[in-house]
Amino acid sequence: MDSHVNAPSGVRRGFLTRSRAAVSLLFLMNGFVVGCWAPKIPDFAERLGLSKFELGLMIIVFGVGSLVMMPIAGAQIARHGSRVVVRATAVCVLPLLLALTLAPNVITGAIALFLFGGFIGAMDVAMNANAVSVEQSMRRAIMSSCHAFWSLGGLIGSGLGGIVIAKLGILGHAQLATVLAAIFLALAWPIILADPPHPDAKKEKTRLPMVPLPWLLGLMALFSMVPEGAVLDWGALYLRQEMNASVALSGLGFAAFSATMAIMRFAGDLVRDRLGGVKTLRVCTLFAIAGMLLASFAPDAEIAILGFALCGIGISNMVPIAFSAAGNIPGLKPGIGISVVTTMGYSGMLVAPSVIGFVAEHVGFAIVFMALPVLLLVVLLFSKLAHYADGVSGGGH
Repeated sequence: MDSHVNAPSGVRRGFLTRSRAAVSLLFLMNGFVVGCWAPKIPDFAERLGLSKFELGLMIIVFGVGSLVMMPIAGAQIARHGSRVVVRATAVCVLPLLLALTLAPNVITGAIALFLFGGFIGAMDVAMNANAVSVEQSMRRAIMSSCHAFWSLGGLIGSGLGGIVIAKLGILGHAQLATVLAAIFLALAWPIILADPPHPDAKKEKTRLPMVPLPWLLGLMALFSMVPEGAVLDWGALYLRQEMNASVALSGLGFAAFSATMAIMRFAGDLVRDRLGGVKTLRVCTLFAIAGMLLASFAPDAEIAILGFALCGIGISNMVPIAFSAAGNIPGLKPGIGISVVTTMGYSGMLVAPSVIGFVAEHVGFAIVFMALPVLLLVVLLFSKLAHYADGVSGGGH
């Protein structure tokens, strides 16, 4: 059966299996819900009377919820398997867009946002752990395409959000988004890969890993996601303020980065199957470094946009490889390894934007983008650890 991890050792399964379709739908659902939240933020702030500073604090509450719930999800995956946890967290995610839409005051809004960030983050850990198990069962890489489906879901959710809100109103949008997310989950539900731990694993007390490997992989994810966050959050402002680009042209920096990232994430698994995790990570990191330097030294906006496009090619598969490696650490349950790496990686996405904004206010964005390749050089230094992404034994299953 495709719904259990039982592929014979060394036998590569077909390119598209039911369990791969299921985990892809889970990534699509998660990205879609996050994408649907983005166009609701202005109404959320206006309805609760939040200033920009107060809205910033609210968004931090979302991040704190994620950082609190991610390690808890990792512990539960180690005890019960990723299928149980991803089902439970996905169900908890479903009503939260409605809760955010109907929150009558700041307190309930903060609670809803904490739960939203928490269950989105917990589901993120669980679906990445399930993707690792699917990789093991299929004996082929799928993580990059899973992240591509997350990007696609986010694009659909955010792209259609404004149109739907204009047509149906803010509550109608939340209701429609919830129904569509429930459909994605219903399609995936019966075919999600089952990966129960061994009976003795259920009795073990789950602790943070005391070995350095998951923390080093977490550092790689962190240093990969900080440049990603920098381009996504500040790329357009850099083009507008320092390259004198028009409003339309400055938006193309984000579009070029996102487009090359999505395309390469769909292609990344085939590349990784051919080249292996280490070589793929090294090539990607070099592309990211070259793109970031090109953007920082660019004489005009067009060249900077080309730099962002190259950066998207590189960064696209760096984090998926780190997640796959975290799920294949010998002697460590995949849920624990992945929770460490996701928590460290996403903490960079939470802290980096404000730090980068503060620094750029004093030295300019060009200097910041020029300095970010130093972080990518660290990823290159530890790139040999990516060979764990090619493993199929499973870290505790």
